[in-house]
Amino acid sequence: MVASASFPLWARFAVAEVGPHPAGALMLPFALMLLAIALLPFLRPEWWQRHHVKVAIALGGVVVASYLARGNGASRMLEAGWDYFRFISLVGSLYVVAGGIVIHVRGEATPARNCVFLFLGCALSNLIGTTGASMLLIRPWIRMNRYRITQFHIVFFIFLVSNVGGCLTPIGDPPLFLGYLSGVPFFWTATRLWIPWLIAIAALLVVFLALDRANFLRAPREVREAETSGARSNVEGLRNVFFLALILAGVFVRSVPGLGEGMMIAAAIASYRLTPKALHDANEFSLAPIREVAWVFAGIFATMPPALDYIAIHAGEFGLHSPARLYWGAGVLSAVLDNAPTYLAFFTAALGPERASLADPALSAGFLAAHGPQIMAVSLGAVFFGAMTYIGNGPNLMVKAIADHARVHTPTFLGYFFRFAIPILAPILAFIGLLFFAR
Repeated sequence: MVASASFPLWARFAVAEVGPHPAGALMLPFALMLLAIALLPFLRPEWWQRHHVKVAIALGGVVVASYLARGNGASRMLEAGWDYFRFISLVGSLYVVAGGIVIHVRGEATPARNCVFLFLGCALSNLIGTTGASMLLIRPWIRMNRYRITQFHIVFFIFLVSNVGGCLTPIGDPPLFLGYLSGVPFFWTATRLWIPWLIAIAALLVVFLALDRANFLRAPREVREAETSGARSNVEGLRNVFFLALILAGVFVRSVPGLGEGMMIAAAIASYRLTPKALHDANEFSLAPIREVAWVFAGIFATMPPALDYIAIHAGEFGLHSPARLYWGAGVLSAVLDNAPTYLAFFTAALGPERASLADPALSAGFLAAHGPQIMAVSLGAVFFGAMTYIGNGPNLMVKAIADHARVHTPTFLGYFFRFAIPILAPILAFIGLLFFAR
């Protein structure tokens, strides 16, 4: 996705286009795709279950055909297709391998222990990525809270483990990995972002603790004592840790295009075939959730290019140079676009040709010192605001699909946004913005 020159391939295509930008009417399929994801599973769930593949193909086909009809539009579509292949290879392989690791927990679902679990999940997100941590931990999270699980348990898991937790390393979240590929040093994010990371996690855990304590106390005392006594845990399927490590290694294999993705797919196939059926049954493992997510994101990736191209060309016209504007601009768009390409669009447009300095070790330190606040703002905006909707970050919709498959009641797209993201997450993100980027 990242080019060595000052603009990535898709931005160079957009800038090279002659005449009016292809956005405008071509952004309508993307808007319709978002509306379909937001409304149809709630208004017409059975229809959506039967026809979501057709919706993704129809809307994506309009954009793909329009780009192919343009001069060099095929290269742009190949770029989008490659981005999707990389995305689904990672998400799908992690889903399959994590499905073979069974974490048995008992006596864990007190409010305090839930908070410890979520915090450890945040830390783990920086080691195996938000996708890896989400796929590994969502099933035990559901099991340990099975007697009282509610919508907010799933929502806060998405807030913390699937998004905010992973902002300390390039492994943690795809936007930061793109920054690393663009020349941002590996440990730069940890040294610059750990304070807002800690503040955001602490604030979210305080809110969660209050909600979870009220939920905990609603259960009869004898039920609480039975479900939380004798805390213990054990793990089965540890051979899949090797396949998990192979997938993570594949993330960093970029010398031969496709080799890393091939490693991921091979690891997933081997894990699926070698994992005993009893472990898959214990996890209630099924390929149905990943199939649905794959088709939904195929529609998103196919319809998203006009919106990203528009940002790449016009971001400078919006005055998106100050850290505060970059934080909010990258953040708001990361909530409705996939946060990885949004990060790259703002990173490229805001820093412009100077970002080439990151490739030169002699210039990198000075460049980071001069533009550190801008990079920090784009990084936090993309990672944190990815939690604002189900489609802001890859793991979000995957977690919802697994929870739905486990017959856990989850909020709708609009319910998630208006009942949880706006009243709980948005004020915390606004406070982060004021605290670090007001001046």
